[in-house]
Parts: sequence; C-alpha cells; structure tokens
Amino acid sequence: MSGHEETLATEHAATGGGVLSQRYLAVFELGSSRVIPLPDAGKLVVGRGDEAGLRLAETKVSRVHAQLDMAHDAVTVTDLESQNGTHVNGDRIDAPRVLVSGDVIEIGRTALVYHAAPGKAGGDTASLHRFRSLLSQETDRARLSGQPLALVSVAPATGTEERCSKLLVQDLVGVERLAADGGRFALLLPETDADDAVRRASGLVVLLGRAGVPARAGVAVYPADGFDADALLTSARSTAAEAAEGQALSAASVFRTLDVGGSPLVIADAQMLRLYALVERLAASDLPVLIQGETGAGKELAARALHYWSARRDARLVAVNAAALQTSLAESELFGHERGAFTGATSAKAGLLEAADGGSVFFDEIADLPLPVQVKLLRALDTGRVTRVGGVTEIPVDVRLIAATNKPLDQEVAQGRFRQDLYFRLSGATLCVPPLRDRPRELALLARRFLADARTRLGRGPTRISDEALQLLAAHPWPGNARELGNVMEYAAAAFDDPVLESWQLAERLAGGEGRRPPEQEPAVPSAEPRSQFQPLDKEIRELECTRMQQALDAAGGNQRRAAQLIGMPLRTFVSKLTRYGLRERDPQS
Repeated sequence: MSGHEETLATEHAATGGGVLSQRYLAVFELGSSRVIPLPDAGKLVVGRGDEAGLRLAETKVSRVHAQLDMAHDAVTVTDLESQNGTHVNGDRIDAPRVLVSGDVIEIGRTALVYHAAPGKAGGDTASLHRFRSLLSQETDRARLSGQPLALVSVAPATGTEERCSKLLVQDLVGVERLAADGGRFALLLPETDADDAVRRASGLVVLLGRAGVPARAGVAVYPADGFDADALLTSARSTAAEAAEGQALSAASVFRTLDVGGSPLVIADAQMLRLYALVERLAASDLPVLIQGETGAGKELAARALHYWSARRDARLVAVNAAALQTSLAESELFGHERGAFTGATSAKAGLLEAADGGSVFFDEIADLPLPVQVKLLRALDTGRVTRVGGVTEIPVDVRLIAATNKPLDQEVAQGRFRQDLYFRLSGATLCVPPLRDRPRELALLARRFLADARTRLGRGPTRISDEALQLLAAHPWPGNARELGNVMEYAAAAFDDPVLESWQLAERLAGGEGRRPPEQEPAVPSAEPRSQFQPLDKEIRELECTRMQQALDAAGGNQRRAAQLIGMPLRTFVSKLTRYGLRERDPQS
C-alpha cells in the first residue's frame, strides 16, 4: 500500500469503517472490493507502478495509467496516455472528464465507481455544469410544487455525436435545457411525466435514426428514479446503456432481480451491480470472504449469495451471530461438546462448524467474537479440524467461512480487540456493501417491493406510493438502511389500506411516532403554545396549494382547464390533485 493510500485508509478507518457518504471510489478488482475516500482537493494517480497513489495489481494497467484531480466542486479523471486506455461508462476518454456520482471508470479489468453526496460533484463541461445546476433547481421546484420532471439521456452511435448535436439543437425548443454529456446528450423535460417522456424520447430516437444518426435513450423521472441531479443523470445514462438501438427505455423498467436461495434480490445501482458481479465470481471459489458495511445494509444477503451461488448450495448455510455468543458457552456452540464436559452436558452435541460440514458458515459481527474463541477458530480454519469441549478426538470439517462486520477490523486489531492472524485469514477477499443512502436508484424500487410483499402477506391488494411519500423517503438518512426501510413498509402495509400511500402516513413514523391524518382532514385545534405557529414546510405548501386550487376552481365556475390556467398548473397535474386532495370536482368544459 502506498503512502497516499495508507492516508486514505486511515481516513476510512476514522469513519468507523462504513462506506463514506461524501466522495469516494468503490474499487472492484477481480477478487475484492474496497473503498477509497477522496479529499476535497489534491490529485490521485492510478496505476501499477510505485509512483501511483492507488495501485492496481493488473498487467493491463500502465505504471501511471490515469489521474484524478479533486477540487471542491468537481472531480476530473484524465487518461495519462496509457496503453489500453481509460473508459468512463463504457466510452474511452481522450480528454479530461469531470465525474458525476455513479460514473464507472474502467481501467483494465478493474472498475472504479465514483460516488459523491448531493452537491459534491461537478459536470462534464461548462455546458453540463450549468445544466446540472438547472436540473438541481428543477428538482427543487418539482419537490415543492408536486409537478412531474423528466430527464432524457440520448446516446448516439460512436462517430455520430457531432451530427446528433446539430440535429438536437435544430429540432429542440429551449436549447438551455440540452447539454453535451461526454458522448451523450442530456435533455431536461419539466412538467413531463414518465409516459410522456418515454413517448417523446422514442419519437426523438426515431427521428435521429431517419436522419442517419442511430441512437438509444434512457428516461428518468423525479422522484421515482432519483431524488437529486446526480441520481437522475446516473439513472438516465445507465438506462440508455441498456436500451437497444432505436429504443427509449424508462429507468423504472431497468433493474436486475437475482435469485438468492429462493429469495429475490433487486439491484439497480452501479455499485451494487458491480458488487454482485464480484460475488458471483467469488462464489466459484472456497476463498474466505470478509463483508464490510453498515448495519442493515445487506451483508447477510451477500453472504447468502456467496453460498447459494456456489457448489456448496445443497449443504447448509449456518449463520452465527458472534455478538450474541456468551464467552462461557461460545466454544461449546461453535465446536460442540462431549457428554459430561460440564454441568448440564447430559449428551454429546455437535457444534455449528460440524453442522455446516460441506457447506458454509456465516459469522455476523465477527469483530465481537471473544478473543479466546478467536484462537480456536483460527486453528480450526488452518487445520480443517475441530475438537469438541471435553473431547480429545479431532473431527474433520469442510466449511467455507464468510464473515461480516460493521466495524473496521484493522482498527480492532490495532487496539488489541481482534487477532491480526485471524484478520488476515478472514480477508482472503473483501466486499464493501454501500449504505442505502448511497444507492439512490434503489430506494424507490426497494420501497415498492417491500410494500408489495408486505401487503401480499396480509392478503391485501396493491397500493401505490405517492411522489410526496417518495420525497419524504428520500429525505430520510436511513441509519438502519434496507432493514429499516423494510420495517417502515411493513408498518405502512398494516396500518393503512388506502389505494395510495401518502407522505402524512409515513412522516411521524419516520420520526418515531404514529401517523396522523393530513391537515385538510383534521379539525384545526387552537393552541396557546408559541410553537403552534410552525408546521412542516411540506404540509404548509400542501395547504396553500389546496386553498389556491379550490379558489381557482370557484373563480372559474368549475371549469378545470380555466382553473388550472389561473394558477399556472398543467391541466393533467391539476386534475390528478383534485382527486388526491378531495377537492370538489366538476366536468371540464372546453
């Protein structure tokens, strides 16, 4: 490890070992993944030579292959005239490229997935930088107004980019809403829902094809496919990459469902796609794997995939919660005991390692394993044999070890709480599972899946999650990750049986309380307390919107089209909100 990488590793350990949520690279090599945090300023050379700050042990990587330049508002990657080139999102770059969160840098067979928290990334060119600022403003406007917003990524065939640019500029109104995005083009469509956006994008690629520019397109909408500018750009780009030539796809239709021992796993984020591609490769070996990540992020799912995708799938996967093992009983639980070994041992018992013979053992929260037990576990792994408590016979066991932790094991080693030799033995390969807040493409997908599954278990029909509810979910930090999201959706499925799940039904639950009816369905209760003059901003905006819509409807004599014009709201949005807010509805008149 180079000096620069040691510094980055120290910064990572200082965060508690969890995946950072500011700026970092998730590095996916052939046998492992790791996280490299990026500073606010500086440079990082990537290569296989000693002069590289991030060293990659691969022959296809040049000694100094590429360089990342970090500034406060942007991270730029530049190819350093490498032999095999540097690719970003599948395109070989020949000029500096400023990264957007979710971009995938490919160097040889190594993938570097760039992540930045909202507001921490720049754009590809000055044009895209301005476009990204506009997109951020439009997402804020959509959040406050409840109006739809769509983003289209157009990917022309290689060599036709200049022709495509000219055609788009000639045929589109509002050029300020169009920007070059590397070899692609980004088009912003305010007040356009998913269906309309896909229709417009489909028509656009057809017209481009007729003009001799084969292209494909991806459509992302706020908030279903992303809650900020970078998430929408990433969703639209990756969706365009999945489309066939002449096709436009919706981001909602582009995700992978993996079978993990009979349980479906939905993934769409670039980090997760790379992670599970690595899991699939590692499953073919018996190499021990150490899985790192926050509580509830999905470490056990990765462990299950390692087992069920391996040749050991027909044998048992035994899960051990190391944090729950009592020191006095841990040896008996893991290695078994003979009859009479201690008071209460009335019969011989096989330990968990024996029970998993031919299969896999998953040690969850391995950092909490008592030190005396760590010594015996290391010996069992080295020799492939266990000795029961009170016994003298060594029993052969054939197990694949998978361990998980939410603590930085190197720091635990440094503080004497974990054996260094066991740490080296466990980390034959490492996997870093990103937290849910760093997987913006998956939040809405998982919320819908968890809600649908919970309602099915309750024997209830499907329900839809409103855009306002999705916005509320996006604003939550999810310290409990996917597990917490699953619990919230279980609550919503049990507590409410409405056709649409609204934000008010989730708001107080996410704050730790019970749900209340929306303001328009509750009587006003005066209060003498000074704080009664305040309420959540989204509720205040909702009340104002209801009031203005009703006033406009009354002023227009029930003519919905005229009422929508009076307050500058698209008719489609106006009609939809009439039902949502329970306002008086009248037949529209021309």
